[in-house]
Amino acid sequence: METLCKIRDIYRSIAEFEGRFEKEHRLCLNEGMLLCSLSRAERLSSGEIAELLGLTASNTSKVIRSVEGKGLIERVLGEKDKRQMYFSLTEEGRKRLSEIKCGSVEIPELLKSVLGR
Repeated sequence: METLCKIRDIYRSIAEFEGRFEKEHRLCLNEGMLLCSLSRAERLSSGEIAELLGLTASNTSKVIRSVEGKGLIERVLGEKDKRQMYFSLTEEGRKRLSEIKCGSVEIPELLKSVLGR
């Protein structure tokens, strides 16, 4: 039972952080994590994004559409296989990501301890 209570507390802290993050950056946490993932790779397929974010294919598609609609990522056709679709950051996406890195979203105390801060 103690484990469930601790997980509940962590979940609440993450939800609190996400609310602050969304208010400051106009992105949900999954959208921010997508940008972060793309910053570490030149391009990623939707399957790779789903795996990195731990989302279903359906949820990944929704996150991709949302971020693409905001002009932060773009679709890139595969070089060898034109049927393969990849995603990469746009200049606006890189700019937004740099603003996030410099942001001052307050991290709840419980998450600070989990993150070692």
